[in-house]
Amino acid sequence: MPGGPRAVEEEQVSISIFGRGGKRRLAGKHPGPHPGIPARARAPRAAGEATLRLMSLNIAHARRKAQHQSLLKDSTIRRNLELIAGVLEREHPHIVALQEADGPSFWSGGFDHVAALAGLAGFPHAFRGEHNREVLSRLDLSYGTALLSQLPLEATHSQAFLQNWRDTKGFVAATVAPEALAGEPVDVVSIHLDFLAERVRRRQVEQLIERFRGHDGHLVVMGDFNCAWSERRRSLDLLLHELNLRPCRESAAATYPAWRPLVRLDWILVSEGLEFAAYQTLDDRVSDHLGVLAEVRRRKALLHPRERVALQTRRLPSVSLA
Repeated sequence: MPGGPRAVEEEQVSISIFGRGGKRRLAGKHPGPHPGIPARARAPRAAGEATLRLMSLNIAHARRKAQHQSLLKDSTIRRNLELIAGVLEREHPHIVALQEADGPSFWSGGFDHVAALAGLAGFPHAFRGEHNREVLSRLDLSYGTALLSQLPLEATHSQAFLQNWRDTKGFVAATVAPEALAGEPVDVVSIHLDFLAERVRRRQVEQLIERFRGHDGHLVVMGDFNCAWSERRRSLDLLLHELNLRPCRESAAATYPAWRPLVRLDWILVSEGLEFAAYQTLDDRVSDHLGVLAEVRRRKALLHPRERVALQTRRLPSVSLA
């Protein structure tokens, strides 16, 4: 395929943020609570059982409400990242999928936003992929998708879609082995799809499917799909059918634009071996998208009989799936 995908495989050690050239950067030390961070209560956890807590957020190059990040002072960019870090600290997810996450770029302060967030919010593991074209890198632009994690990230992979001259989207993937799922490996993906054309989104999704075709383990795909449920036929449906992924439910709170949400563009999809214990759209306006938060567990039908009995004997509160 002309202008086909660019894929990068890397091995991660400690806190490593990888760009196109495999650069490594150490995140700063955890500085403690940030003044001015939203003081909302943490989203409730599913009681009585171990779950994997997941979050996805398009951080919009840390511009928050601004028309463009290049119009902001470096101090404002950093302050916006502190606000995002405050939400991550409060919700304490095990894994966060980020989109529109910048490396050092002239238009957003010239520093690595993913490394900064990892340090501010206390994530010991992070992986960033660059999805912009080579020509943009020569212009001192670096951005893509990323993963922050409390768990070691193995088998990290970054892929740029490169479907046309303006395509700067892609995905990153890694494998984790959470104790909440009895140490079973889970492949987690942060993805960002095209905002303009359904046919482009479909070809992008086909690349993700090709990457995970025949995958028989746990899989979680999170990100900004730029696609509502009513528009799912050419993109979301492919993931549901080809990779056996599914959302928490078809209708949930809108995620975009954050200031007056009208459409649900941000999704967390899980494979058949997993199920949702809780799901919520956060109302923190730290970006132009709202974040989504989920807790997942192994499907009870797949648990050992003794594990199923143990779960059934616990009185679990009802969880509202928003």
